[in-house]
Amino acid sequence: MDQADAIIVGGGLAGLVAAAELGDRGKKVILLDQEPESFLGGQAFWSLGGLFMIDTPEQRRMGIRDSRALALNDWMGSAQFDRDEDAWPRKWAEAFLDFAAGEMRPWLHGMGMRWFPIVGWAERGGSYADGHGNSVPRFHITWGTGPGSMEQFERRVREHVKAGLIDLRFRHQVDRIIMENGAAKGVAGSLLAEDTAERGQKTNREVVGDFEVHAPSVIVTSGGIGGNFEMVRKVWPVDRLGRAPKEMVAGVPAHVDGRMIGISETAGGHVINGDRMWHYTEGVKNWDPIWPSHGIRILPGPSSMWFDAEGNRFAPPCMPGFDSMTTLREILKTGYEYSWFVLTQKVIEKEFALSGSEQNPDLTSKSWMEVIKARLLSGGGAPKPVEAFKERGEDFVVARNLGDLVRGMNQVAGGGLISEEKLRSQIEARDAQVDNPFTKDAQLMAVHAARNYRGDRLIRTAKPHKFLDPANGPLIAVKLNILTRKTLGGLQTNLDSQMIGADGAVVPGLFAAGEVAGFGGGGYHGYNALEGTFLGGCIFSGRNAGRSDAIA
Repeated sequence: MDQADAIIVGGGLAGLVAAAELGDRGKKVILLDQEPESFLGGQAFWSLGGLFMIDTPEQRRMGIRDSRALALNDWMGSAQFDRDEDAWPRKWAEAFLDFAAGEMRPWLHGMGMRWFPIVGWAERGGSYADGHGNSVPRFHITWGTGPGSMEQFERRVREHVKAGLIDLRFRHQVDRIIMENGAAKGVAGSLLAEDTAERGQKTNREVVGDFEVHAPSVIVTSGGIGGNFEMVRKVWPVDRLGRAPKEMVAGVPAHVDGRMIGISETAGGHVINGDRMWHYTEGVKNWDPIWPSHGIRILPGPSSMWFDAEGNRFAPPCMPGFDSMTTLREILKTGYEYSWFVLTQKVIEKEFALSGSEQNPDLTSKSWMEVIKARLLSGGGAPKPVEAFKERGEDFVVARNLGDLVRGMNQVAGGGLISEEKLRSQIEARDAQVDNPFTKDAQLMAVHAARNYRGDRLIRTAKPHKFLDPANGPLIAVKLNILTRKTLGGLQTNLDSQMIGADGAVVPGLFAAGEVAGFGGGGYHGYNALEGTFLGGCIFSGRNAGRSDAIA
């Protein structure tokens, strides 16, 4: 006997959106999650809250001219769809662009969501106009960061809980999707012991019972695989990116384990583009970790010099904030699994941000006074979370001169790979280009271009200066680790978020949304992401699932 109209497996952003939409339709929903109630919102809670939106008031106020046509060119140049199985991902990409250029902002604004007025310019590409990258700034940071991005959906879900339409059940680990005659009929799994761990920490997997729940529709919104290093290495595209790193840091909690992917495949779902992934090259080990191997991504401005493990400067487009996948491939080509930023105090003060809600307490607090104090009245230092990493992070080296900096770098990395003479010659050559606005250094050209955008000039790009001038010091080096984050492929779905089997047919009663579905269709990013498209994809695909006419 059915106990609800739909079961949702996973209480992250996509699950909350789907539940809220179903509740609005008067549907009865059971939402299951293996973690405690305090984890509701999943990975979205920890995010910076960036959303990819097109031709918004925020953009226009910053002098940015954007359009759906320009965004389509950027998206397709980045996605580089080249497989037969990309048919649905391509349809999802075009539908998302319609959403991001149309209904997305007014719909979210109507719910109460707001954005930081300066639009960020993420993933700039750096090669060709028809290739990868954002032509203009499109990264809208939600006021309240990650918690702000899920707040209104959680509010709507809680209202439906009070009305008796949504039943939230935590510490319910789904082990099997119940199928009858090829159609979903419910789920079965294990009841886990209560756990008082703080949000994000690893919780126990002690089984204290079992459960079975029946409904004609099952929506899987369980997230990706970034917290499961074994699974990441298993699907790593060696032919395209090189050998998978032996050492990585995790940009997501341990509960981002990918276990529902195989369970969904057993039920008839079909994973496509499993080798497409989005991991970052600017990860630093968290000096105050929450989850295992906890890493934080540096969101850099364009000025830091980027060197490989042996002190060789990377060539464009391997510049900070420009082309993540190309840089990842080039780092792994060196035979090492890390690289270095070299910068100055002036650069870190203006350009370093740390990804995540907990690393941006001013924006997360929704307090303009806190933002002003942290960003404009910091007394000449970087924001406090950045200064804390500079002082306590094991990957940071600070020195008054280059000789001491190199000694510190070799001590942190071991092996004595960095030569002071070689590093000095490259920095001096770069510094010699700063004396006038003309330059042949591609990175300095990019810095000048960035400062043409007033948002970057205000808060994200330092005025060009000589790194070896003591007046701009101290010098800083940061050892950068590979940081796991998102899978770009996933369970194949149509535009109603219905799972599509290996035979190309809809699997009755089965749905998927969010990262487990490659944010739509089984991978609507293709090979590269333009940033702000992860939360946006969770919202869009969760909404499509919740509004699907296929849910009785």
